[in-house]
Amino acid sequence: MIELTSKQRKFLEKNAQSMNPVVIVGQNGVTPAVEEMANTSLALHELIKISFNEFKDEKQDLAAKLAERCGATLVRIIGNKVILYRPAERAADRKFEKSLNKL
Repeated sequence: MIELTSKQRKFLEKNAQSMNPVVIVGQNGVTPAVEEMANTSLALHELIKISFNEFKDEKQDLAAKLAERCGATLVRIIGNKVILYRPAERAADRKFEKSLNKL
């Protein structure tokens, strides 16, 4: 998990604003399938948005646990949406690293 400054968080939030949620937490909560989908999406996109359709009262705890299990950083929780960031494994595939390092 990476520690982000407030400027880095704002930058990632700005980039996530136009994204649609790629993972949806429904009536079954954070299942292994949801974790796998989040891991796969993070590997492909680095920055993802997750929608909580259920468990809205527990989203803070569930989002933190999901981020920890995926090795991602919880960028922000906005309403019922959660933004997670994890740099790509290969340095050549990292889309946000140069911009984040400048901030």
